[in-house]
Amino acid sequence: MSTRILIVDDQSLVRAGFRLILESQTDFEVIGEGQDGTEAVTLTRRHHPDVLLMDIRMPRLDGLEATRQILENGSSQCRIVMLTTFDLDEYVYEALRAGACGFLIKDVTPEQLIAAVRLVAAGDALLAPSITRRLIERYALRDARSDVSPDLSSLTERELEVLRLMARGLGNQAIGEKLFVGEATVKTHVGHILDKLGVENRVQAVVAAYEARLVSPGEPT
Repeated sequence: MSTRILIVDDQSLVRAGFRLILESQTDFEVIGEGQDGTEAVTLTRRHHPDVLLMDIRMPRLDGLEATRQILENGSSQCRIVMLTTFDLDEYVYEALRAGACGFLIKDVTPEQLIAAVRLVAAGDALLAPSITRRLIERYALRDARSDVSPDLSSLTERELEVLRLMARGLGNQAIGEKLFVGEATVKTHVGHILDKLGVENRVQAVVAAYEARLVSPGEPT
């Protein structure tokens, strides 16, 4: 079964380049293109893509607000990956908080683009690159200074351990190796964490971990 992909960017060359790369894979199907956030919302609701690659800065409606509209009230299961020219961008961070699964810099290599789409289509998140952690660390630290902090009290000690490792960018296999448990067990813990925190994906859980000061910027993996 093919992964259905929608590409939204106000630069036609970016859209064309990404389409060319993605359509080189037999298990990918690019089902459409858009040039702003308004089209992203409309096309996502019409075609129900598995993965949406969307620029963060666009005319009419930017990627941040488009992400909020697409994912509001759990109305879409689409996995959103933000595209940006800046590796530390507050707009991208806010999109991650809103439910995006990760982000890519636009000069990403073809191999990295293909791997990223496969990763999010499989239900994972783009958390491993150090720039993603730096992005979350920078802006989550700012938000953690406010009086409102995510409540992690419902999590068990083991779930807190798993969340700490998630926040350091580890995938399920690496977490299992650290905790001496199977990958299936880790997946179960991750599912419980998402349910208890009321978030849609791993990225939102990691943002909550930083904002609640469960982990601190600069901690070693």
